[in-house]
Amino acid sequence: MDYQYIIVEKIDGVGLVRFNRPKALNALSPELMEELGDALLAFDADPEVGAIVLTGSERAFAAGADIKAMAKASATDMLLNDLISKWETINHIKKPVIAAVSGYALGGGFELAMACDMITASESAQFGQPEINLGIIPGFGGTQRLTRAVGKALAMEMVLLDRRLSAEEARQFGLVNHVYPVETYLDETLKLAKKLARQAPVAVRLGKEAVDKAFELSLREGLDFERRAFHLLFATADQKEGMAAFIEKRRPNWQGK
Repeated sequence: MDYQYIIVEKIDGVGLVRFNRPKALNALSPELMEELGDALLAFDADPEVGAIVLTGSERAFAAGADIKAMAKASATDMLLNDLISKWETINHIKKPVIAAVSGYALGGGFELAMACDMITASESAQFGQPEINLGIIPGFGGTQRLTRAVGKALAMEMVLLDRRLSAEEARQFGLVNHVYPVETYLDETLKLAKKLARQAPVAVRLGKEAVDKAFELSLREGLDFERRAFHLLFATADQKEGMAAFIEKRRPNWQGK
């Protein structure tokens, strides 16, 4: 499929999506988000893809949502047009998604990165929720995911006072998995994604789901879900292969079933 606002390719089992609005610092317009949703669903359904990477440019992952698309909207317009629904697709992707961030990840760009399963960053990355400067607040999970990640005090400062985090600060607060030099951040992220893509697919899917449940369920409910997923994996060919390979001291040959 031909896209106007993103560039898509497959690299050794990894689906790579690059945002492609350089003049707008990859602002996440409704059109871009619709294309992103289509690409994510296509990669999620592709048996040759085991992990997905989202990235922008060295200058900007995404500098926010497209303000021009919202500036004159009324509350009724926002409700009826439901622009946020275009962002929801990422929440339903079953394969692991990594955000590879360089430069600005602000507003909706930061929220999109936090909606991914992991975040890697270049040393130039800058994270923030500056919506307060526009007279609004984050609308795609910024107040919720950020608070769960860094705690109430810092989240309040970021949401209410536009506190920005450097890449290293974000790593220290648990928002970012790894920080790399600008020159190598995408290559290093692809190495991580390729390693993910080589893992047992069904176990990866259930492992991702189980970790996500930790943010949605009580501890007792989460433990029950984990136990059911653990038991279910003993019905897979990959469990038999993985344990046999361990005993025989060889690499497993995953079948994804």
